[in-house]
Amino acid sequence: MYNGMMYARALIKPLEVRHSFFLFGPRGTGKTTWLKQRLPGALYLDLLESALYVDLLARPERLGELIPPGYDGWVVLDEIQRVPLLLNEVHRLVETRRVPFAMTGSSARSLRRRGVNLLAGRAHTYRMHPLTAGELGSDFDPAAALRYGHLPAVRNESNPDAYLASYVETYLREEVLQEGLTRNLAAFSRFLEAASFSQAAPLNVAAVARDAGMERRTVANYFQVMEDLLLAWRLPVFTRRAARRLTGHPKFFLFDAGVYRRLRPRGPLDRPEEAEGAGWETLLHQEVRAVNDYEGLGYALSYWRTAAGAEVDLVAYGERGLLAFEVKRTGRLRRQDSAGLRLFARDYPPAKCFLLYGGDRREYHDGIDVWPLAEALRNLPSILSAGAAGSSVTG
Repeated sequence: MYNGMMYARALIKPLEVRHSFFLFGPRGTGKTTWLKQRLPGALYLDLLESALYVDLLARPERLGELIPPGYDGWVVLDEIQRVPLLLNEVHRLVETRRVPFAMTGSSARSLRRRGVNLLAGRAHTYRMHPLTAGELGSDFDPAAALRYGHLPAVRNESNPDAYLASYVETYLREEVLQEGLTRNLAAFSRFLEAASFSQAAPLNVAAVARDAGMERRTVANYFQVMEDLLLAWRLPVFTRRAARRLTGHPKFFLFDAGVYRRLRPRGPLDRPEEAEGAGWETLLHQEVRAVNDYEGLGYALSYWRTAAGAEVDLVAYGERGLLAFEVKRTGRLRRQDSAGLRLFARDYPPAKCFLLYGGDRREYHDGIDVWPLAEALRNLPSILSAGAAGSSVTG
């Protein structure tokens, strides 16, 4: 399984035209590797390199001096958020010398919060995600994905558990320290463990604060930090033309199933089925988010949950239509497994509904497409691109 193989990434749009762009994504998702593969002759400036970082931090205007006169190739600025004032120089060089820049970073939002120049449309913005089932092809293994996730480096590790432990320690904790987002790593570590119990569940910040023994305001700030660094997201409730009372709390997700499983404590008092259920839902969400971005499909993603507890794990809504997904880890389905989807379809007749499960047969019943999880994830680009033909839900 872990054979050191390099996988072709589905992200292709940034290089279709010669236009500066940002490439945002969590550390370890393969941004730098992708750029080095796709722009082999580029002038590469790594802002994690201490000497270069100190030099450009002190004198951002020196960026122009590092680009040879007459140079007409790409310039890569890796980890641009480390020296945000460089963006003023990038702006100037794009205007005066027509230099195309490829800039990576861990978050556009954190740059905006600092009030820096994001080039006002002179650079497109793209996102890099963990590997997808489609990128892995025949190497995609749902059991391994749920345990280890899809960070590219995991594929090269003989001991993926050790790599994930290092990732959590090095990136999730040190990244926030490096960015000056918190200086209390012990408290942040307690928060990460407590937050892992909220994975794929409606978020109750006050409850997490109680579990972590911290103030609610501090925990709310830590959740914002995780979102700013693209390490987590909050999934809103689908409320368009709601026919019944719905819950109001967003769901919380760490960005990768393997990272989540590493953070989630495991012991005799922890129920394995709870962690596994959240892991399946995490895998579905990270895959749909990636395909939606890479294919430029434009879906707004949410979930649906009634006040009475009926739920649909993922709702994709956009010009292509309305799609609803439910994922179950069981290999044998019961009628109640599709109860949420059937109720959703009753409220939204144009919706196309999918039930993904741990079995190996495709079926169709009660207006619901039933897919084995692995097969569905490999086929997500075509499923999402097709949308729900004839969908007319608006407003």
